[in-house]
Amino acid sequence: MVLDNLSYGSDQSGLICGYLFSHGQAGKTLHTNEALAWLQTTRAANDNSFIWLHFNLTNVAAEKWLHEHVQLPEEFYETLHEGSRSTRIEHADHNLIAVINDVLHDFAFEASDIATLWLSVTNNIMISARRKPLQSVDRLRNAVNHGEIFHSPSELLTHLLRDQADVLIGIVRNVIKKIDDIEDHLLADRLNKKRANLGEIRRVLVRLQRLLAPEPAALFRLLQKPPVWLAESDVQELRQSTEEFAVVLSDMASLQERIKLLQEEIAASENEQNNRSLFVLTVVTVLALPINMIAGLLGMNVGGIPLAQHEYGFWIVVAIVLTFTVIAGWLAFRKRDGD
Repeated sequence: MVLDNLSYGSDQSGLICGYLFSHGQAGKTLHTNEALAWLQTTRAANDNSFIWLHFNLTNVAAEKWLHEHVQLPEEFYETLHEGSRSTRIEHADHNLIAVINDVLHDFAFEASDIATLWLSVTNNIMISARRKPLQSVDRLRNAVNHGEIFHSPSELLTHLLRDQADVLIGIVRNVIKKIDDIEDHLLADRLNKKRANLGEIRRVLVRLQRLLAPEPAALFRLLQKPPVWLAESDVQELRQSTEEFAVVLSDMASLQERIKLLQEEIAASENEQNNRSLFVLTVVTVLALPINMIAGLLGMNVGGIPLAQHEYGFWIVVAIVLTFTVIAGWLAFRKRDGD
């Protein structure tokens, strides 16, 4: 029970799932011992089979198992611990090293809901590792579990990239729906806290675009000089998947501009409402100024107050107050009409 609690959804070696692919057949589930046996024997037989092993790096045994049983380039382990996690695919020592950023299952438009997936791909093995459950790699697992045929690890990689593009398309659609709702509230003058929501969405989109956009230099080098074991069709598929990424990232950039325009529109609307409130307050203050001044003067307990003994003194003062109030109101509204 203790070992199960410390496995974090994986077995004692850190393996979440493993699959063996034979020519023209669906992937078969592999356990750790079976994967180890394949790595030690079948791999050297060159029988066109390949495997995919998916690890959970939260389990401290995962990286140790990889060091002991899989020949991976040092660049792969360096990417696991480096600070920069921008999406990229590089060629290192006959391996494709990929760093892919993806969203969590319970993605709620929070910047913290983005995590990283690391991959090492050769002609007969794909190693993937993550620290948090991610949507795209689980889509790939579901495709394998449902019997989809894969002919090479590079096909798994391109399928994963397309799954990630599909996840991003879903996010873009959700953002569009949220923005449409905010626009409807703006037109109906029922914004409430929508301006803050727009700021959160925009920050998440900026972070997604920054992390998910593949580094063009590394990708250009890979597509120009791919590994010798990478078939031309796989290179073309990889190029198409990156083009799909570019389209999605372009949509995200346009969404950011749309959100920016909405924020400016909301800010202008709030400024207009504030100006109206200030104008009403100013008019009330101006209209109350004559009566306050005259009441203050006539209310002083000093001798010589005019009209104190006059028969119509009260009405004369009222007429004076009304006259000054009308003049002040006319001046205030005339200025507003001029604006």
